[in-house]
Amino acid sequence: MTVLPRTAARTDRERMTRAAWLVALGVLLLVLPRLIYPVLALDILAWGLFAVAFDLLFGFSGLLSFGHAAFWGSSAYVTAYLLGQGQSVPVAMLGGTLSALALAVPIAFLSVRSAGIYFSMITLAFAQMLSFLALQWTDVTGGENGLQGFERPGFLGLDFSDSVTRYYFCLAVFAVGFYIAYRTVRSPFGQAQQAVRDNEQRAQSIGYNPARFKFTAFLISAALAGLAGSMYAFGHGVVSLEVVNWRTSGEVVMMTLLGGTTTLFGPVIGAGIVLLLRDVLTTANLPVGIVTGLVFVLVVLFFRRGVVGTLQHWMRKR
Repeated sequence: MTVLPRTAARTDRERMTRAAWLVALGVLLLVLPRLIYPVLALDILAWGLFAVAFDLLFGFSGLLSFGHAAFWGSSAYVTAYLLGQGQSVPVAMLGGTLSALALAVPIAFLSVRSAGIYFSMITLAFAQMLSFLALQWTDVTGGENGLQGFERPGFLGLDFSDSVTRYYFCLAVFAVGFYIAYRTVRSPFGQAQQAVRDNEQRAQSIGYNPARFKFTAFLISAALAGLAGSMYAFGHGVVSLEVVNWRTSGEVVMMTLLGGTTTLFGPVIGAGIVLLLRDVLTTANLPVGIVTGLVFVLVVLFFRRGVVGTLQHWMRKR
């Protein structure tokens, strides 16, 4: 008779902890452009949502993708192209997101049939093909020069020439993307998705179709990565080959691991840590790659659950 109340109390505590993290993250993001310059703050939003999207696939599905730059970059290019054609910002961002989703369908169909390092290599191969296409298709992508100088027309009276206005517009977009990720994880689909990750054979024996769950999770992750890429293009006003480079896929993996997988909040914090550290090191004229790598090694050695994951574990033990 005492087990149920304890279980209920533990569930209530976990619910309150999640609510506290949500409130803390929301307050931090609201005041962020007052603490750092708005362009960097917007970068944290875009990369944070990108890392959340990656965590949906890696943390909650157990699939390590080395090719998520394909969805981030393709959406950035399409968003920039549509803005250059005079489309409104919401239409351009929606077009970029849908292009990432469309690109993900054949990649997901072919890659989810594999597992482990084979899955990772297939996603990397597709991303490299897209990177080569972006370099060669100069009429659309601008090649090595990229796309730049496109307009960001106002919307509903908003003046997007102001960096603070752009930030708060993207904060609203980020909130929508984060809510989709949060509801996906907390839904019955998300619970089944994690069951497939933990024990695929057992999940299949009770009636789940692992391939279908992986395919759907891949598409949701790619769409959110595309939404993040459209935010990045809108925020910077320029898109270069860097957005489809393999290093972009590596950076989002590092951000997610730093913050903590399967936390949703952790990837956003990890993105903030990496970008703020890079900004400080660049300003101080220090080697960014070496110092960032050392920080990553220290976190992996001493905070194996990531920064947020370790904090949550410590609070749970308390």
